[in-house]
Amino acid sequence: MIKKFFITGTDTNIGKTTVSSILLKKATESGYKTAGYKPVSSGYQDRPCCFFKNDAVILGKNSAVKLKNNEINPISFIENAPPHILSQLQKKNIKKEDLSLGLKKIITQSNWIIIEGAGGWYTPLSYQDTFSDWVKHEKLTVIIVVGIKIGCINHAILTEKAIISEKIKCGGWIANNIHPKDMYNPYYIQTLLSYIKAPLLGIIPYLIDTNNIKFNQINITLPS
Repeated sequence: MIKKFFITGTDTNIGKTTVSSILLKKATESGYKTAGYKPVSSGYQDRPCCFFKNDAVILGKNSAVKLKNNEINPISFIENAPPHILSQLQKKNIKKEDLSLGLKKIITQSNWIIIEGAGGWYTPLSYQDTFSDWVKHEKLTVIIVVGIKIGCINHAILTEKAIISEKIKCGGWIANNIHPKDMYNPYYIQTLLSYIKAPLLGIIPYLIDTNNIKFNQINITLPS
């Protein structure tokens, strides 16, 4: 049986790639043929040899199945702006069927796939479709990454309610301490435990260097 999970977040820049890499690593250690997929991205990094998206490199590094960067991240934009706006300006349409085609190729090689979204739950792919429309079409199980900071309670509750309202399975949520821990962080998480119906899969401590994660020190339950 092939397991497919879509990673969404309560905001942009709240650690979706970090969480995705941890889940991939944990699943690989559990014996799965894992693969990461980031169908749409913006904000490329310039390097002497080429342009590449750091997210794709990180996902590939922590996957059991070795894929090319353009297989992990087939639709990309250099500028750091909402993909649907860049798509319109550059006349480079983002089509749901292209996202599905990329996923089908990965499915032929793996049995446990993390699909990382861009931004939050309703990030537009175009002026007609959002990421949520594609997730619903593919019948993916959603994992919410909650960046623990002021405002996250409201964003997390709204995100789960939106997912449930569309009759999509929410497989759990992960609390990611994106800032150095302060006295209120445990209260944010405790409050969310009272409101979020999906299970808490784990709490990620503040990571100074996300490029050198000590995976054995992070306790996360794999979604089912």
